[in-house]
Amino acid sequence: MSVFQYNAVDNKGQSVKNRIEASTSDEAITKIRGLGHFLTSMKEINVRKKSDETSAANTPRKKRGEISISFGRVKSKELTIFTRQLATLQDAGLPIIRGLMILASQMKKGLLKKTTRKVIEDIEGGSTLSGAFAKNPRVFDKLYINIVRAGETSGSLDVILQRLADFREKIERLVRKIISAMIYPTVVAVVAVSIVIGLMIFIIPNFAKIFEEMNLELPAPTKMLITMSMFLKTQWIFIPSIPFGVFVLYKLAGKIKTLRLLIDKTKFKLPIFGNIINKSTVSRFTRTLATLTSSGVPILDALNTVKDATGNAAMAQAIHNIHNSIRSGENIAKPLRASKICNEMVVNMVEVGEETGELDKMLSKVADNYDDEVDRAVEAMVSLIEPIMIVFLGGTVGFIVIAMFVPLIKIMQGLGAN
Repeated sequence: MSVFQYNAVDNKGQSVKNRIEASTSDEAITKIRGLGHFLTSMKEINVRKKSDETSAANTPRKKRGEISISFGRVKSKELTIFTRQLATLQDAGLPIIRGLMILASQMKKGLLKKTTRKVIEDIEGGSTLSGAFAKNPRVFDKLYINIVRAGETSGSLDVILQRLADFREKIERLVRKIISAMIYPTVVAVVAVSIVIGLMIFIIPNFAKIFEEMNLELPAPTKMLITMSMFLKTQWIFIPSIPFGVFVLYKLAGKIKTLRLLIDKTKFKLPIFGNIINKSTVSRFTRTLATLTSSGVPILDALNTVKDATGNAAMAQAIHNIHNSIRSGENIAKPLRASKICNEMVVNMVEVGEETGELDKMLSKVADNYDDEVDRAVEAMVSLIEPIMIVFLGGTVGFIVIAMFVPLIKIMQGLGAN
């Protein structure tokens, strides 16, 4: 028999915290309901015996005087692996504390290992798994915590963790595809810009000296090119500050709600990139909402969580309107259509999902479909960017050559006349 600790609400609305013995979690839930209690959270606990005390004594503890300092954040891939391993251990029937101890013992030193130890201590102190995760927002976001809480409430934590791991793996796979596709054009762009800057700083000034010594009347393109060259040569130290300044301004603008909304709406309308941003945002929205609803999270709570997880203010505003619509007794499809972020196919599938009661399945299909479309859009973007960059580089170098050779031709003609 296993021992389960649970939190519940009785018929009078009073909170109840107690323990119950049962063979399985399903049996425990049945017994709790038989007492007339409404279950809010439940976890299996270890009853301390001599054997437990012995194993606890053999468990490596933090040494006295040991200082553990961690900086930064946990990598997304690292957290996904942690989730998958924890789900596997739960599926194998190990108590949650034992599973976390196994994972902590296998981890390298870092923030995740330190956080896992803190989670173990919190659970041993009577906290739920989701409650222990919630105390570490640097590692576990609201989406992660809400899904785990839904698994605890339903008594199917192992299944929910498997879904959470699947969700994270699919999101990471999509991000990796976009990043890997952008590496080549980014490298080409950096090399091309470096070549042009090198010409402007080291080559053009030498020609400028020759023209100045010969007192030539320079054409307008040559004057403009020499002016730009001199500016870059004398003010080159400010070149790195331009992208940094743009980045800082972008971050500051993101702090202002109206500007953030305007920027994120503009992202959807960008040439080439806008289509990819739109499809990846919709994919993330639909997959996240599908994961939450299929895990048993109430739709209003799920929408509040998704709103913070999309990373786009325009999409967050649309989700806020959907939330208000459902609170008023309406459906999801109407405000989703009004937002004009999702195309009609997505809205129709959501509408069908609401009517059939299979919204989570429809949302998952939409997400899978959009992931495929993002792949194709990225491939099309890369194939389009390459010729654009070649034309741009060729045009830039051609302009420099023409601007420099026109005065040289005049010099050669003058020498020939003499």
